[in-house]
Amino acid sequence: MSTPSRLSVNVNAVAVLRNRRDVPWPSVTDMARIALTSGAKGITVHPRPDERHIRKTDVENITQLIRTSFPSAELCLEGYPSAEFLDLVEKNRPAQVLYVPDDPTQTTSDHGWDFEANAELLKDVISKAKSWGVRTSLFVDPDPSQPALAKEVGTERIEIYTGPYGACYGDKVAAEAELDKVIATAEAARDLGLDVNAGHDLTVDNIPALIARAPYITEMSIGHGFVADSLIYGFKESVNRFRRALKEID
Repeated sequence: MSTPSRLSVNVNAVAVLRNRRDVPWPSVTDMARIALTSGAKGITVHPRPDERHIRKTDVENITQLIRTSFPSAELCLEGYPSAEFLDLVEKNRPAQVLYVPDDPTQTTSDHGWDFEANAELLKDVISKAKSWGVRTSLFVDPDPSQPALAKEVGTERIEIYTGPYGACYGDKVAAEAELDKVIATAEAARDLGLDVNAGHDLTVDNIPALIARAPYITEMSIGHGFVADSLIYGFKESVNRFRRALKEID
């Protein structure tokens, strides 16, 4: 039995590997094609100003790939809403933009928005995205007070930062405590009418407990854990493995 996928494969790590050499392989676009052909819902990329992994050309190529070959799939552009990033969103019109409060030098997204300090900024950039026909999502900490603040600035979705949960891979008690925070946040968002995404350090081992308690999660964006898994099993089989963890296929 198969159900629509919630898996969005983040291919940043593929770009990191490619960028170690002045060669075009591994092709970010080709790996995105394999993920989508294998049943992933979509592709997520987080282009940074220095293009240390995903490049603007990658965004353009994946946009074209989805439009021509996978029209039912989704591209999610993740990034801090700088003028340069907003220009990329406007030009490519992805299905979704995930605004994250990253400093350009950060290795990865590791905290949610401070809504009190950034409310006006977020209202403005959410309005811009909506005018381009792009769905918005905001990165939030696993804290049930956050969804109400996210809704106030006008977003349609939140993505819950699951890094603290994923970091407890060796401690079941701590993992359960962190999962409780994620679930409380997801429930608060659902009760407010917000769609719920989740992402960061999710694996085939820790997804089942999360999805069992929050089966209404709309999307999981998975990059590092997915690419690490694919080094053993291959991109195609890793899509299957993550979809099994999500209870989407047998």
